[in-house]
Amino acid sequence: MRVLRRWFAAYPWIGSFVGALLVWLAAILFTGGHGAGGMITAALALAAFTVVVGVAQMFVIALGPGNVDLSLPANIGLASAVAMKVMDGSDSRVALGVAAAVASGTLVGLGSYLLIRLLRIPPIIATLSASFIIQSVGISYGRGLQVKPPEGFADFCIAEIGGAPVVALCALVFAAIAHGLLTKTIYGRSVLAIGQNPRAAWLAGIDVERIRLLTYVQCGALGGLCGALLAGYFRGSSLEIGDEYLLTSIAVVVIGGTSVAGGKANIPGVWGASLFLVLLLTMLNTFGVSAGLRLVLTGAVIIGVIVAAGGEARGR
Repeated sequence: MRVLRRWFAAYPWIGSFVGALLVWLAAILFTGGHGAGGMITAALALAAFTVVVGVAQMFVIALGPGNVDLSLPANIGLASAVAMKVMDGSDSRVALGVAAAVASGTLVGLGSYLLIRLLRIPPIIATLSASFIIQSVGISYGRGLQVKPPEGFADFCIAEIGGAPVVALCALVFAAIAHGLLTKTIYGRSVLAIGQNPRAAWLAGIDVERIRLLTYVQCGALGGLCGALLAGYFRGSSLEIGDEYLLTSIAVVVIGGTSVAGGKANIPGVWGASLFLVLLLTMLNTFGVSAGLRLVLTGAVIIGVIVAAGGEARGR
């Protein structure tokens, strides 16, 4: 038992994968083993989008207490409309559409940072206020928009290789790159240093505000990318397409082992937590649980993880 505790303490992301496995097994037992493979395939595809959004949110939360981007859902919705409108149903315009979605998200991230920096208001308030502005822009821009994604782009978003969704394979590569960015570069180490102690990081020569700017811009850009991919996967844009990621993007960060106090981040855990949440929601749907109760249970899981992490910290 002591060895297991040390193992989980050294590799906190393992817990999220164990949780995902247990939920999958519970769903299999309930269904008598029917559709087990299809459940994993669907979970991998949906988890891929959650990983992109979760990593974006993780970098922001790692900056320290109070740092969170609540504009992500509105950002994703607007970017999906921008991508579809620019692509205009043509495969030859896919790259341009994705670039436009990323640019849209980048501007959102920049705007959120400027609200925080220039008006000196807490990030949670600034990004929430930004989300209302983004929603207004999205309503004006996307009203009556019925543009479907190019056929080739839509096929790519749902394609599989050997039973594994292509978007999931791309998300694995993305997560590996993000892990390298976090652990092997000056930028990643600066993010963690700021999260641990902003003043000490500044005294050590880190340009704190430049790192914060890059982090919020990066979060916005990844939200824009996710918006374009979601529009391709669901074969159409929607201003509400990112609504579920308000809670989910924070949940996967916390469940995956990133500290809400900042200074500690865990990218493998984001993958495990994404699979866990997707499979949990799938299992609850299989059980016929209502949407309201699903949200309550998700919130309870987050609270439980935070309390457990707090207990471990006090023990140390």
